[in-house]
Amino acid sequence: MILNTLSALVLPETFSPYFKSKTVAAKTILLEDGAVARHAFLIKNGCLRLWFNDHGRDITFQFFFEGEFVSSLESFRSGLPSNFFLESIEPSMLECITKKDFQSIIEKSDQVKNEVEEHIFQRLVFYQQLFLSRIRDNPEQRYKNMLTQYPKILQRVPQHYIASYLGITSVSLSRIRNRK
Repeated sequence: MILNTLSALVLPETFSPYFKSKTVAAKTILLEDGAVARHAFLIKNGCLRLWFNDHGRDITFQFFFEGEFVSSLESFRSGLPSNFFLESIEPSMLECITKKDFQSIIEKSDQVKNEVEEHIFQRLVFYQQLFLSRIRDNPEQRYKNMLTQYPKILQRVPQHYIASYLGITSVSLSRIRNRK
């Protein structure tokens, strides 16, 4: 299971005026389920997560760290309501860009356009592998894969979000961790 191998977008310095700096506290909702994504974020420092509410259960399905670009890409591109929340896990420094400004950059730079296409492709691969892992792997195997592929998550993400990501309860995660 690949947890998060999405590449960071490398934007030429000439595009920095399009971005606005934003500092947010931990647990800040940047996008709500049902809202249209009007901004995308480049993480300078911090950690964000994408999650949705499944009949009262909080389901995390992706984490993002420094250098990564995140939004509800589907909503940001299409203008349709997002199916999930985007929230900071820890205090974060972000660079925000509007859809209009982002589109302007893509129109001006084939390099950035190609990087965005690659980013979207990698995100599609990530979702496919996440889906297959949920079908194929048991929770303990998903946890072991996370340990080897992305140990940073264990250092920076609270246990209840990790459990949510793995599709298990915090109690089950504690049992798995104690089996080492």
